[in-house]
Amino acid sequence: MRVLHEGPAAEYTFRAMPPLNRRAWLAAASSAAVLPALAAPPQAQSAPAGRAARRLRIHQSVARWCYQKIPLDDLCRAGAAMGLVGIDLLGPEDWETPRRYGLICTMGYAGANDIYNGLNRPENLPAIESAFRQNLPLAARAGVPNVICFSGARRGMPDDQGADNCIAALRRLVPMCADQGITLCMEILNSKIDHPDYMCDHVAWGVSVARAINSPHFKLLFDLYHVQIMQGDLIRTLQTNSAWIGHFHTGGVPHRHELDGTQEVRWDGVMRGIVASGFQGYVAHEFLPTRDPLTSLAQAVALCDV
Repeated sequence: MRVLHEGPAAEYTFRAMPPLNRRAWLAAASSAAVLPALAAPPQAQSAPAGRAARRLRIHQSVARWCYQKIPLDDLCRAGAAMGLVGIDLLGPEDWETPRRYGLICTMGYAGANDIYNGLNRPENLPAIESAFRQNLPLAARAGVPNVICFSGARRGMPDDQGADNCIAALRRLVPMCADQGITLCMEILNSKIDHPDYMCDHVAWGVSVARAINSPHFKLLFDLYHVQIMQGDLIRTLQTNSAWIGHFHTGGVPHRHELDGTQEVRWDGVMRGIVASGFQGYVAHEFLPTRDPLTSLAQAVALCDV
């Protein structure tokens, strides 16, 4: 992969860098507990001067970790000009930065940041619950609408037992989120390529947990890249399960790069499927650009503005 070398705005240059993955970025960022965002998605509106006009039927955001070599101010400035409404996956130290550019943070961490040591292990719950108790009020004050959580790895645990353990943990965490007006989202990840042994690797398993919780303050983070790898049939699956979906991530398949003609997903069609489902939340771009990052991001934003 190639990423940007930091430099003045509009003067970024490329240099080769070691492979980057979200797991490593999460580990580095695990001390940051929460993310900011906003209470309700924006409505379609005319663009301020200097910003691209967008339909805003898809409320688009971008995952910070994929663009971490770009200074956050520059990413926010460029994202606002493209018509983004937010930045995904920021630490609390960065909550105020997007606000300076008319953006919000769309998904945050509140202490359940570990992909492999998640809610399916009861021994993980005390630390997670303590972090939530500390960080959820901060998230609410920062206007964070969603915080993320993970199922954890199987490590030989049967899926039904893991689901029961997650449900028990969520029954403690979700009321805390509800008290603060925040939605807790469990991410669906693929166990085939990127996250071996991850438990919440199929939509049906995640939906079974969401049905058991049956709260507007618990939803699934439907990562389109991961779901395509594991099971495909994206539009039918997201529409059938729309009641349980709180957030989307994108990423070109098979290599998690640009949303372009080299990928197997018809992204504008998927976005139309999301609109038709009645979804009103956020769609965050979580792909690793191989070309000029801001150009690739702008192209993805335009493609998904259906």
